[in-house]
Amino acid sequence: MKKNVGTIDKAVRIIVGLGLIGYALYSGVWWGYLGIIPLLTAFMGTCPAYIPFGISTCEVDTKK
Repeated sequence: MKKNVGTIDKAVRIIVGLGLIGYALYSGVWWGYLGIIPLLTAFMGTCPAYIPFGISTCEVDTKK
């Protein structure tokens, strides 16, 4: 799949994912483990939800 997650987007996803998992471990709520989803999309570099809308936060290379 084509990469569509940029650097800042990736950092936000990692922070949110770790925060949700940390909250789940601390409080015991099951839905906090959904933080694995932003972590996976950050490390894969592709967000399936962006594909149908044609969204990409990757930097565009303007050098040619």
